[in-house]
Amino acid sequence: MTRIFRGVFIVWTVLRFGLDELVLSSFEKPWIRLLTRIVSVGRNLKAPRGERLREALEALGPIFVKFGQVMSTRRDLLPPDIADELARLQDRVPPFESAVAVAIIEKAFGKPLDRIFATFENTPVASASIAQVHFAILHDGREVAVKVLRPNMLPAIEKTWRSCA
Repeated sequence: MTRIFRGVFIVWTVLRFGLDELVLSSFEKPWIRLLTRIVSVGRNLKAPRGERLREALEALGPIFVKFGQVMSTRRDLLPPDIADELARLQDRVPPFESAVAVAIIEKAFGKPLDRIFATFENTPVASASIAQVHFAILHDGREVAVKVLRPNMLPAIEKTWRSCA
């Protein structure tokens, strides 16, 4: 039943952001162009197509964002305006609270942060759709980068993976 709901949500998102119009408008046949005009009646499709695609992927969740990130690197396959907009998925994801990252790390290791690291940078150096990265120094002096999954990310990934299987 959840697959049906997920499928309905994906179709609703495609229609909401006018992604159907993106596909249909690329055809040269006059009857398909007419169909494009008919299906876009009553929807606000004034935003650029790349922006609509990026926003739709963000609305669909982290796996779709990751797909958009991968596609943004394939400029040989995408028009420049779409590739540029999808590239925004690479580095413009707001970080989650550092206190949450600390709690996740402490839970994973089963001990307080100061017993794991000599120092830990609370401000992340990078933040992406699935994780963020903090710099730290181990007690033996080695500098490390600590990648912390976003809260509730693992269940979301597993749920998406199960629905595709």
